Amino acid sequence: MPRPIHDEADYNNTVEMVDMLAGHDLTPDQEDYLVILAGLIETYEKEHVKESLPKNANVLGYLMQEHGITGDGLARILGIDRSTAYRLVKGERNLTVPHIKTLAKHFNISTEAFM
Repeated sequence: MPRPIHDEADYNNTVEMVDMLAGHDLTPDQEDYLVILAGLIETYEKEHVKESLPKNANVLGYLMQEHGITGDGLARILGIDRSTAYRLVKGERNLTVPHIKTLAKHFNISTEAFM
């Protein structure tokens, strides 16, 4: 059962779990679990990360255009729902650390490209 993230160790463990799940074919229950974990990470980052990740929709938009990826494709790559993917593309939401790691691996680029 997911638990709130209280410290950096909890955060790192949760990010690791998201990394293991993201990008795989998941059952509906596993998808729900992934969404819950991503929400816990986002909440922790909002409260504890002093300098939030920059808006990086420009880099993401460029990569998506260059590779012919749609919002639906982005959702599949990140293992997230379509509405969240579209908010990422529009810059209404910032990419989380797990998103950046997954995208860097998918596009075979450094995570620093999103910073």
